[in-house]
Amino acid sequence: MNFNKLIFAFFFLCFSAVLSAQKAYIKGVILDEEKHAVANVNVSSSGITIQSNSNGYFEIEVPSNKKISLIFTHVSLKMMSLTMSLKPGEIFIFNPVMNNSQEQMGEVFVSSKNKKRVQGITTIDQNTIKKVPGANAGIENILKTLPGVNSNNELSTQYMVRGGNYDENLVYVNEVEVYRPFLIRSGQQEGLSFTNTDLVQNVDFSAGGFQAKYGDKLSSVLDITYRKPIRFGASFEVSFLGGSASVDLVSKNKKWSAVTGVRYRNNSLLVNSQDTQTNYTPTFADVQTNINYDVSDKWQLSFLGNISQNKYLYQPLTRETRFGTADQPMVLGIYYQGQEKDQYDTYFGALKTTYKISPSFNVKLIGSLFHTTEKEHFDILARYRLGNANADPDTTIEDVEFTRGIGSQLNHARNDLDALIANIEFKGFKDWKESQLEFGLKYTRESIRDRVVEWEVIDSAGFSINPPIVILPKNNEPYQPYTGPITPYQNVRATNFNTINRFSGYAQWNKQMLMGSSQVWYTLGARFQAWNVAGASEQGKTQAVVSPRAQFSIKPDWDKDMIFRISAGLYYQPPFYRELRDLEGEVNPNVKAQQSVNIVLGNDYNFKMWNRSFKWVTEIYYKSLSDVNVYSIDNVRIRYAADNNAKAYAQGLDFRLNGEFVPGTESWVSFGYLKTEENYENKGYIARPTDQRLKFAMLFQDYMPNIPSVKVYLNLVYNTGLPGGSPSYSDPYLYQNRLKDYRRADIGFAKVFIDENAKSEKTGWLKKFRELSLGVEIFNVFNNQNAITNTWVRDVYSKNQYAIPNYMTSRVFNIKLNARL
Repeated sequence: MNFNKLIFAFFFLCFSAVLSAQKAYIKGVILDEEKHAVANVNVSSSGITIQSNSNGYFEIEVPSNKKISLIFTHVSLKMMSLTMSLKPGEIFIFNPVMNNSQEQMGEVFVSSKNKKRVQGITTIDQNTIKKVPGANAGIENILKTLPGVNSNNELSTQYMVRGGNYDENLVYVNEVEVYRPFLIRSGQQEGLSFTNTDLVQNVDFSAGGFQAKYGDKLSSVLDITYRKPIRFGASFEVSFLGGSASVDLVSKNKKWSAVTGVRYRNNSLLVNSQDTQTNYTPTFADVQTNINYDVSDKWQLSFLGNISQNKYLYQPLTRETRFGTADQPMVLGIYYQGQEKDQYDTYFGALKTTYKISPSFNVKLIGSLFHTTEKEHFDILARYRLGNANADPDTTIEDVEFTRGIGSQLNHARNDLDALIANIEFKGFKDWKESQLEFGLKYTRESIRDRVVEWEVIDSAGFSINPPIVILPKNNEPYQPYTGPITPYQNVRATNFNTINRFSGYAQWNKQMLMGSSQVWYTLGARFQAWNVAGASEQGKTQAVVSPRAQFSIKPDWDKDMIFRISAGLYYQPPFYRELRDLEGEVNPNVKAQQSVNIVLGNDYNFKMWNRSFKWVTEIYYKSLSDVNVYSIDNVRIRYAADNNAKAYAQGLDFRLNGEFVPGTESWVSFGYLKTEENYENKGYIARPTDQRLKFAMLFQDYMPNIPSVKVYLNLVYNTGLPGGSPSYSDPYLYQNRLKDYRRADIGFAKVFIDENAKSEKTGWLKKFRELSLGVEIFNVFNNQNAITNTWVRDVYSKNQYAIPNYMTSRVFNIKLNARL
């Protein structure tokens, strides 16, 4: 499918099959002065009164083409009223802030200024994040159900967006960029995501075409805000995979507030469902806190801190994997000796101060420090036996009819890394009636000390196999004696001490206006960054890039509530440390910034179906990439060539339908098409490692009609196979392999004993709880076998190599208890 056909399909779908309406709708989330959701607010208009739910959410139907008044009342807050006039079918998004000092009144005659919708940003509900099941439940678990976001590893919290890799995604918490450990190579080592969902208030995600105020990455932005509590609260969660607890604290004078969370996770339940039998004793734990202090009405201080420790002790024992065809079933048996000991300790702190110079002008100063010490030490000897199996599915390696190959493999590593990253940033925001100016300057210093000692020796039938990329005498044992040197199949040794200094900044102008009777929003902005890498054997040059970006949105004066968007920009990704290190472990200080010309066309359509709210979002995108730094992916480990000798492109089409398929709950269905290819040293275009052609996902929330307190949650993902699983050091231009399609469904059932709305109806010990539920989760409910990589084994007789899939987790049951005080 070429790009012109994609554009035609986009506009055809945007203008087809729209529904008519004579009513208008107002919905949103009601907040108090501390930006905390307010429940049980009476919202009245035209003789209709509804109440906001426990999340502060409300939705009310009002007459169109006439002036109406909307009145908000609450037992502890002052009344608020708003006068407006809406068009037929219009959905007005309004998030009122109620206070306790004075009545508020206002009048609105123009359509909604829904900034996130205009910018193409997806907002994820915090309650959905906590309820939807997944092997790695949390924000990333929900992201993987969105169009354009792909992953074929349920043990990992990392994700790929529209043809990019794991290193191309920005993550912010409270406007501070956060980082991940460097050395992790498999999903089961990751443990915990940085983001603690118990502390989250707001989650925004953009899959491309984002504004200049966000940083220098090529693919996506995840912008998370932790809550600022207004009253005491506590919560905890316990399951077979670990547990978490959080507490909200507020001082009597309301000047101090803090939210703190503690988490612990153990992946043994999931890892023990794999083919490899292990002694597995991991410890993943962290503590996070977000402290706020209001010095005055104009001056606020906040501190974000995190301490985490991941200890990973892995001692494989045996493995048996059946594979092959019905005509020629085979079985692989492996016996292990040795172990792997990894440890990742990270310390993160950020201090932010905000000062309001005037009601429309505020500035911020943000300083942050990130320190990680990581070690990856292992010595694992694997002895294997490959044989023909019979038709009996219970056949073990001891029952094979014919042994096709025997051999062993020894892997050794002593990898250590110490990284210290310091940031200081100044930001400003000036608001006019219909426009805003945003700007910022930032300095970053990265100090990294890294030692890589890693080798692998492969033996087949008692004879060492030479590396495929080194010219050595041919080894034709046992038929002829081998006189050459014994060389490891893979051998990487390097020591690097590098310092990277970066200066960056941005400025952007946001404007809202009327074009005839249509509403128009546009954003014009640019980023710059200059950096220098010191400490390598080669002198690093100072490099600089400028990244102009623009967005334009229009809401036509139609009966249908539709917004059309276009985003375009020249995006750069200056290399982070991992992108500077080549396959031999050496640092190339002059790696250029990867460059991408991005174009995104989008359509956002709100409509009513079955008297409930729905949204249909369509986006078509194209990326033209140059100075590409090619890479390979093994599980979640990325290794770069560090030479900028390629160009590439990515194009695709994303759809998402979300709404209240079941009254009172939000669900969605996503579909994505992607094609991404690269051309390395003008050898021709081949698929990139992230070429995930088709993606389908569903997130569905429901309840049992006869027992409404029993909730049901379904998380379903289907991805076509990624390029991967090829032998080590294979030339992708000579051999490309694709993994099988990734299919997974997780389902959860929860019995809700009490929620915030029903608290007053409970007696006895239940009155202490605002929320209480007990649930059962089934991960991989259909027990699909998904492979993340392949183990390659030689057949000593035919000299062939067989790809034995390394399967991910099978069906697993989990029990989870949630409570909030």
